[in-house]
Amino acid sequence: MDAARHRVVARIKLAFYDLFLAYKTIDILNDRTALFSKIEDAAESRYASGTGMQQEVIMAQTEKYMILEKEEMQRQRIQAFQGMLNAAAGREVNAPLGRPVLPPATPFPATLEEVVGMAKEHSPEVKSQQKMIEGAEAKVRMAKKEYYPDVTVGASYFPRTGGFVDMWNLTFTVNLPIYYKTKQRQAVAEAEASLSEAKRELAVTELMLASSVKEGYSMVQAAGRLIKLYKEGLIPKANQDVQLAFSNYVAGRIDALTAITRIKNLLDYDLLYWNQLVEREKAIAKLHAIMGTEEIGQDGRQASGEDARNPAQGETR
Repeated sequence: MDAARHRVVARIKLAFYDLFLAYKTIDILNDRTALFSKIEDAAESRYASGTGMQQEVIMAQTEKYMILEKEEMQRQRIQAFQGMLNAAAGREVNAPLGRPVLPPATPFPATLEEVVGMAKEHSPEVKSQQKMIEGAEAKVRMAKKEYYPDVTVGASYFPRTGGFVDMWNLTFTVNLPIYYKTKQRQAVAEAEASLSEAKRELAVTELMLASSVKEGYSMVQAAGRLIKLYKEGLIPKANQDVQLAFSNYVAGRIDALTAITRIKNLLDYDLLYWNQLVEREKAIAKLHAIMGTEEIGQDGRQASGEDARNPAQGETR
């Protein structure tokens, strides 16, 4: 029951974070639309003054329309993710849902060895295989007992009347395993083969479980490093680059294509940042389901990607 509950919690979290990302993507697209609108206004001014070309105006407008297309696709995703979240939570598919607010980053200070150990300890599949091994070992022990003679002792009592003495009867029977080569030995071999097969299946199950845990753990660690890279390096530099590009375009020192490219780079970095943040949380949710735990880090230690603040504005959405 605990394993099933953890899986349900994981499904709810996955749908929640996907829904959050869809909303957040629309926010980012709207912000970048405003930048393209500024480029469009500047292009129209330059074209009106004879210092620019109409093609630059069209380029800026085209980028705006492409963003509108992406926004519509995200709205469709919102509808799908709302239905998935309601279904995972046991609600009506069309039940109304508000906009999700991203909680603080989930701490995950556990080492890979600790995660693998907890996963094996709580895995229903591993427990099932262990029970099968215990049963196979019991069969081997029972089969080996057939090598020993089967000794039977019996006693009987016969009361008599008419002055005769009561009678007692004692029997002692020994059943010798004279056919052990064709019967008992084969039974033991069969039981041992079943035991070996059960052990192999357990080893395979543990290997697959460890592989799945390692994949999720690597995702958590890699996402944490990328979050830091985007937040502290790429996004602030891209913001500066966009501001500088806009000033240079208005002054006529660069063309519209260069300015638009800088805005698109910032858009990509923003989307990648939030995507990695969500992927980290989803990977942690999956690991918790595998480990059979609700949370890690009661000591207050934080994993990589320590907060969910907007890297561009420094605010929590």
